[in-house]
Amino acid sequence: MWQFIVRLILRNRISILVIIGLLTVFMAYKGSGIKMTYEMARMLPKNDSINVEYEKFKEQFGQDGSVIFVAIQDPDLYTLKHFTDWYELSNSVNDIYGVEEVVSTARLYNLQRNDEKKKFDFKPIVNKKPESQAQVDSIKNIVYGLPLYSGRLFNPETNVSMMMITLDKEVLNSKKRIALISNIKDHIDEYGKKYDIDIKYSGLPYIRTVTSKVIQDELLYFVLLSLFITSVLLLILFRSVRAVAFSMLVVVIAVIWVLGTIVLFGYKITILTGILPPLLIVIGVENSIFLLNKYLSEYRDHGNKARALSRMISRIGNANLLTNATTATGFAAFIITSNSLLVEFGIIASINILVTYLLSLILLPILFSFFPSPKKKHLKHLEKSTISKIIDRITIIVLTKRKLVYAITIVLFIGGIIGITQLKTTGNIVDDISKKSKLYKDLIFLESNFKGVMPLEITVDTKKKNGILSLSTIKKLDQLQDTLALYPEFSPPVSVVEVIKAAKQAFYRGNTKMYQLPNSQEKNFILSYVPDIESNNKSVLNSFVNDDLSKTRITVQMANIGTNDVERILADLKPKVNSIFPPDRYDVQLTGTSVVFLKGTNYLVKNLFSSLLLAIIVITALMAIIFSSFRMILISLIPNIIPQVLTAGMMGYFGISIKPSTILIFSIALGISVDNTIHFLSRYRLHLKHTNWKIKESILAALHETSYSMIYSALVLFFGFFIFTLSSFGGTEALGYLVSFTLVVALLSNIFVLPSLLLSFDNKLLTKSFRQAKHHVFDEEEDVEIDKLVSEELKDID
Repeated sequence: MWQFIVRLILRNRISILVIIGLLTVFMAYKGSGIKMTYEMARMLPKNDSINVEYEKFKEQFGQDGSVIFVAIQDPDLYTLKHFTDWYELSNSVNDIYGVEEVVSTARLYNLQRNDEKKKFDFKPIVNKKPESQAQVDSIKNIVYGLPLYSGRLFNPETNVSMMMITLDKEVLNSKKRIALISNIKDHIDEYGKKYDIDIKYSGLPYIRTVTSKVIQDELLYFVLLSLFITSVLLLILFRSVRAVAFSMLVVVIAVIWVLGTIVLFGYKITILTGILPPLLIVIGVENSIFLLNKYLSEYRDHGNKARALSRMISRIGNANLLTNATTATGFAAFIITSNSLLVEFGIIASINILVTYLLSLILLPILFSFFPSPKKKHLKHLEKSTISKIIDRITIIVLTKRKLVYAITIVLFIGGIIGITQLKTTGNIVDDISKKSKLYKDLIFLESNFKGVMPLEITVDTKKKNGILSLSTIKKLDQLQDTLALYPEFSPPVSVVEVIKAAKQAFYRGNTKMYQLPNSQEKNFILSYVPDIESNNKSVLNSFVNDDLSKTRITVQMANIGTNDVERILADLKPKVNSIFPPDRYDVQLTGTSVVFLKGTNYLVKNLFSSLLLAIIVITALMAIIFSSFRMILISLIPNIIPQVLTAGMMGYFGISIKPSTILIFSIALGISVDNTIHFLSRYRLHLKHTNWKIKESILAALHETSYSMIYSALVLFFGFFIFTLSSFGGTEALGYLVSFTLVVALLSNIFVLPSLLLSFDNKLLTKSFRQAKHHVFDEEEDVEIDKLVSEELKDID
């Protein structure tokens, strides 16, 4: 088979280059239309009960996470100059396209009793720009006399006031969102600059927009940085500008293809697919290292360029096929999660890893065939270099100090197991935002003054028309709100109860003491003043009840707490809710973004564990194809399980929780780290055949032959992944640290532990099935066949 592939590649060089060139132009054209995703990632399947309930909620009451919270701490807010500017700012922001409503202390509505119409008028407190300090003082007295807004819109103890900006859903989930948020921020920042006030921004729309913009900026930054770092490393290792240029050309084409593939599949750039271009650069360079080392070592041995190119394809192409297949498997395992974010990531990653393999296998031999043979300086790294001295030292340790290798490995492994026992599973909505960023600090500021900005919704279905207006139901809602007030993680709730209390206060001409539920005699009379919900006029009830008044919502803003805390609170709250609203008479649901995120995180972690297990099974099956020996498969898994255990242990020791952004690291690292094992064992079996099954000689030959590429690729992979530590996202940063650590441990396991195990178990591993493997596709072609091919068809390359 490989003779045919060698002939196909090297005898059709021009045609292949033209085809790849045209396809790359097409992919570049498609990739130029790539878009960022602006919608909240759906973590649960569409038919999941939690997701279904949330979709029902949005259909009835609108999207819950559509409010931007802007906070200022201004002790002089209620001076004439400051307040008039705050008033003008509130109204100018309200006029921005994409803004549905603005609520602030300068733009508030209040119920006013209209005895003539026997109705409440829903009117603005500030209906025009104040012209005197007396007017501002009067406005302050009215605002501070409305308990409905205290603790929700302003904190009188800290002089912090908030502006709540509700955004249009269509604009919010489109590219226009970036311009909208930027426009809003520019308006508000002018106020901050004028009065030297640090404006605080938060809320899901703002957080999502900022993170999306950072993803977009980091994508280009990491692509350029990974290209630079890998170029420098290749230049240091191979001392050849040509080798660097050709390798970079391959990975640049791979990046173009991945962007084109994303568009062809109808996907958009997400926080996960955003790391694929730099990730493929690293993987593509690793492929190039193995191919380049084989080409140069072959040319050093016999000086025949054509033969070196053909063996570069046949001898490394087969091993690289399996290594890339295992890497692709590690990513493809995400497809079973049923999470759209991870499914897209798994599909695009697995396809393009194999595409990158094909590009490197085809382009590098063709490009080198058009240029002169390597010079002596390009072969120096294969002689007595620093790397060769390191390899010699490794050989001595493997031969003479295997007990020490085992002792260190066992101690570290036990330490890893102990660390794993300290692992915790948690996460929160803004878990991946750096705690050093202004975005996170602003969130904490709002939590300290208003308890939080993360939406939690409770829906109550009375199953009766006008059931919400029953006094017994209203009292039950008030009882539930009192229960919610016992949790320090919750802000004061907002519901129809607060509207009814405010209605009673308005009925009694604004008397603050009357901010309470009406009694049975007052209830019908006061509620008759409330405007009908069917009217087109702005009504205080519209946002809280459905059309037939059978269903209502209680809105709570929650602190940015972890999923464990959310689960604890919800588990504690559920029986209390049931005691207030018997399930046989009422249907009460806890929903909203916070609940969906909690359930989605638990669902995702569970499925990611399944995908990791699947990846291990599939990779083991691939190993079985090449080695056909159960004992050898077990031996091959040991150096790849050790890195996983030590990485998990390190996470436990350093308090890095198991969450969606960290658990996917294990599948990625497993798929990449197993590459070294495959390369080593495939060369080991080949040398066994060439040395008439002399184990020690074959192990040392395989170690010397593969160590150069293993060390070189480990260096590139380490620095290639380590650049992700510069990310402002916690998950991407953790990916950089943890995968880099895993790959270093995997390298040490494969060059110390694996050969030591092979030497220790000796003939016990050489089973008949290993000697007589059924699958020879990954074995080398006989030299006589290659030589014949070279002499007959490839003379023009020399």
